Amino acid sequence: MTDKGISAGYFQFSPVLGDVNANIHILEKAFQSAPLPDILVLPELANSGYNFSSAGEARKYSETLVNSPFLEFLRETSRKRNIYIVSGFNENDGNEIYNTAIITGPEGIVGKYRKIHLFMNEKDYFAPGNLGFQVFRSELGILGMLICFDYIFPEAWRIIAMKGASLICHPSNLVTPYAQKVVPAHSVINRLFVITANRTGTERDLTFTGQSFITDPEGNVFCKAPGDEAVLNFLDLDLTRSDNKMITARNHVFNDRKPGFYKELMD
Repeated sequence: MTDKGISAGYFQFSPVLGDVNANIHILEKAFQSAPLPDILVLPELANSGYNFSSAGEARKYSETLVNSPFLEFLRETSRKRNIYIVSGFNENDGNEIYNTAIITGPEGIVGKYRKIHLFMNEKDYFAPGNLGFQVFRSELGILGMLICFDYIFPEAWRIIAMKGASLICHPSNLVTPYAQKVVPAHSVINRLFVITANRTGTERDLTFTGQSFITDPEGNVFCKAPGDEAVLNFLDLDLTRSDNKMITARNHVFNDRKPGFYKELMD
């Protein structure tokens, strides 16, 4: 981190289904000799893989926050390299398992988000998230998290943006081509940065689209990865650009809202 901003990026890779030690090894090898940014985003469910055959298998490959080798690796990496890491995490919370995203920093776990909008077969394995849409304060700035299919729902982005996030981290396991088109628009209409960290590879009958990317408050796309390669990309971001919510000289993306006309959105 410098007085001009932060370095931020993603590591796109193909997690091994059900093998947390293999996934730790992949990350160790990738990080060993590489410079790392101030904040690094990993894909959804990076500890366990994604395409489970049953609820029992999803639970078998889940981890608790207390006794997780994967989280211990992230915490140690954050501490030793003085960085923040956002990662998808198959979380076991006793009676339920959650599709979770975790932020670790030099001081330990900074926060977590549990995916609210579950995609396809995730509905058979995971409980819907119960923590709401939060922001997390760090020395880098105010951070938000969403996971993969959450990108479809503009309300989620707006809530996090209105709570002050400068950067939304978006761990993903995308199998459709739409997020790469939609997410830049969320950056524009909320005037903030987004890092979408997707995975690659084929897992059983699913092939993931890769093409991780970073967008700025004007919807420009940077550091777009190929569809099928492991890539560690990052660049410098001036998060103070997210403070400017003016879309024109007379239009503010939040202040110009007319909530009285939006009541039809309510249940």
